[in-house]
Amino acid sequence: MRVEEKVEKRIVRHKRVRKKVFGTSERPRLCVFKSNKYIYAQIIDDEKSITICSASSLEKELREKLSSTKDKVAAREVGALVAKRAIDKGIKKVVFDRGGYKYHGRVKELADAAREAGLEF
Repeated sequence: MRVEEKVEKRIVRHKRVRKKVFGTSERPRLCVFKSNKYIYAQIIDDEKSITICSASSLEKELREKLSSTKDKVAAREVGALVAKRAIDKGIKKVVFDRGGYKYHGRVKELADAAREAGLEF
């Protein structure tokens, strides 16, 4: 399977999920994106169309303490960081948007770390 086909299939899955998953002010959306080098997480209020907070393995503070920015350890650190930032802004409950990715590997590690840090979803 070509890389382009994989990306197209992920986008189709993501659009299907996004029909059902919607972030509100009380319960914003925790959105995950992963590239080959980094993993990103955002907490988004879809009613106001704003990003409340975000974290990624691209940030300098995380890159300095991680050996790799693309593995499960990096995903776990990003999950904990985005949860900490959300709780600091008063957000405790979110809906999880896996971005069309399988709930497996890096996506699962990020979600588990966010739960352990105090987010509910």
